[in-house]
Amino acid sequence: MRMTGKVALISGAASGMGAATARLFAAEGAKAVIVADILDQEGKAVVAEIGKAGGHASYVHLDVTDEAQWKAAVEGAVAAHGRLDVLVNNAGISGSAETDLYDTAAWNRLMGINATGVFLGMKYATAAMKQAGGGSIVNLSSISGIVGQGYIHVGYNASKGAVRLITKAGAAQHGKHGIRVNSVHPGLMPPMRTSGRTADPVMRAKTLKGVPMGRAGEVDEVARAILFLASDESSYVTGAELVVDGGWTAV
Repeated sequence: MRMTGKVALISGAASGMGAATARLFAAEGAKAVIVADILDQEGKAVVAEIGKAGGHASYVHLDVTDEAQWKAAVEGAVAAHGRLDVLVNNAGISGSAETDLYDTAAWNRLMGINATGVFLGMKYATAAMKQAGGGSIVNLSSISGIVGQGYIHVGYNASKGAVRLITKAGAAQHGKHGIRVNSVHPGLMPPMRTSGRTADPVMRAKTLKGVPMGRAGEVDEVARAILFLASDESSYVTGAELVVDGGWTAV
């Protein structure tokens, strides 16, 4: 059981990759999985599913752009379970639904959720993990944080690129505290709630032509990558980028 005894908080865990990660952590023996999201009904349903399967989970409402909510979520986890071992900064929105790829409001929204949300999570998680003697932070970036695309808002690339470098800065700053910080970079995945052009079947078919494996990824495949970085199996891995893209960025 790769998560035995660990307390983990996962943002954006009501659906998609976050929910898959929450279920996997619980199945791998986590002491507690805190499912955090703004989608209360869906998040509570994930908690109920985990409990029915014999796992241990709870739900907390978390708007990742709200610093006070981050503070409360992390402090609540520590108060309830005595420590925080793992943070998965998964919450994010797509930039593929924007018609104006330079819309200022969309830029602010993308940066606020995708980048500032990660910064705030790290701010409070690292403080808690120092007290616990260490921990693991896994930040969800994207291949869009490594390469650009011509069909998504520039703020998406910028925000995911920021996550990539926030991760490396955190690794450099907190290695001495026993805190590892790594990023995961998914490629083409099932459409998000906020997807636009990337959900279009015609565009997805064109995109797949550039993926060596010839298919989109599954959320469970990303969850297993997150599990590796969250677990002690990756004890000497920090500041790394784990790309889960079927070879997209290899060509």
